[in-house]
Amino acid sequence: MKEKSTLLFLFFCLWLTAAAQKNPPAPYGKIPAERQMRWHELERYCFLHFTTTTFTDKEWGEGSEPENIFNPSDFDAEQIISAIARNGFKAAILTCKHHDGFCLWPTATTEHSVKNTAWKNGKGDVVKEISEACKRHNLKFGVYLSPWDRNSALYGKKEYIDLYRKQLTELLTQYGDIFEVWFDGANGGTGYYGGANEKRVIDAKTYYDWPNTVSIVRKLQPMASIFSDVGPDIRWCGNESGYVQDSCWATYKAKGPNNEPPNVGFTVAEIGETGTLNEGEWLPPECDVSIRPGWFYHAKEDGKVRKLNTRTGNMLSLKELYFKSIGNGANLNLNIPPDRRGQLHPNDVAALDSMGNFIRKSFANNLLKHASASASGIRGNEKRFSAPQVLDEDKNTYWALNDGEQKGWLQFKFKSPVAFNCAEIQEYIRLGQRIQSFTIEVKQGSRWKEVFRGSTIGYKKLARFKTVVSDAIRFSVTSLACPVIESVKLYKAEE
Repeated sequence: MKEKSTLLFLFFCLWLTAAAQKNPPAPYGKIPAERQMRWHELERYCFLHFTTTTFTDKEWGEGSEPENIFNPSDFDAEQIISAIARNGFKAAILTCKHHDGFCLWPTATTEHSVKNTAWKNGKGDVVKEISEACKRHNLKFGVYLSPWDRNSALYGKKEYIDLYRKQLTELLTQYGDIFEVWFDGANGGTGYYGGANEKRVIDAKTYYDWPNTVSIVRKLQPMASIFSDVGPDIRWCGNESGYVQDSCWATYKAKGPNNEPPNVGFTVAEIGETGTLNEGEWLPPECDVSIRPGWFYHAKEDGKVRKLNTRTGNMLSLKELYFKSIGNGANLNLNIPPDRRGQLHPNDVAALDSMGNFIRKSFANNLLKHASASASGIRGNEKRFSAPQVLDEDKNTYWALNDGEQKGWLQFKFKSPVAFNCAEIQEYIRLGQRIQSFTIEVKQGSRWKEVFRGSTIGYKKLARFKTVVSDAIRFSVTSLACPVIESVKLYKAEE
């Protein structure tokens, strides 16, 4: 009788296990919030660095610049945003106030703003014009508001935090939906400070009271993602060169130098390039990088704009930026600074067009559209988890294996041989990031030949290799939990 009971119990356990496999996999580790998913799906957008330093030929303003020095001769938000939009960038982030404290909108918090310039007789509003141009072109709009203010006499005092939050509130309530709020890590130092002309040192870990500032964003723009060295939604990639590593986790636990607590502007930078496996929160990386050596426009750099295929000095080419940021699961925030006219320089526009054309042509034809798909296994033998799910355009379908199966493969067969050199793979990250390594093999006669070996995938991986011709390709993964692959595509990218 006891043996019969044991057998019945084992049968019941097996039945429960089999039944569970017919359900979607449980989430693994940390997962993205909806605001973060929307941010992931943008992939690339542009930074617009524009302030008094555009007219003083500096990177950081002192805060003592007279307001009238800001006087673009032919400001054209339409020219700026249309160039961004036609090249597939999905949003723009404007430096509404940089460290010089000059505000590009007619704020009620300070006299150091466009309202006291000759530009448009003090009636201009750069933030309004850029945000409205974004709306016309169906682009998202984001704001950068420097915590450091080298103009304000209040900086370093408690009263400045109230002023800063009033500025943030103006930006979050007067210009429509905001997709990203960008908090810089530069804090304290020498400045004008209302005429004091001195050095002010603040404790960056406590002075800004970031939790309460973040709560303002959450209340006024709940779908806006917040960027800083420590998030809480997006992390700095750890460099200003425009790349993350091949092994790059969306999860991240910031560390401060010398094992001190981390904070905005106070982290071990290189951890941002890789993230931290199974530690921290879902904090995916953003690669902020300029198309020029500097962040602001300088005429002397007109001949140093990044090229599509070749490096300019030690700066990565635009093509390298694309594959080393978006291609490694990060978002690309490419800075294109307006010039003294208040427009994008022709050299910058030409570079942007070359990048847009490359991406458009390279990824227009998914060669797997007409391929057949098979897999090493199917979760619960359910069709909704089968290999063909990675070939449709539905972002909520995916291939998955049974719980406990951490290795597997997808195979694609063509009716006749095709030439290709780039695979695009996406995990279904709503259930977490799982893949820790993968290989790509192509059929050559009766044998399989490895053409790529990589680490993580995350939201998106672009795997480049030398052009091959084959009628079959196999994608094998090793995963931390059962793999969940949303999409696989194959391209013949321009070389």
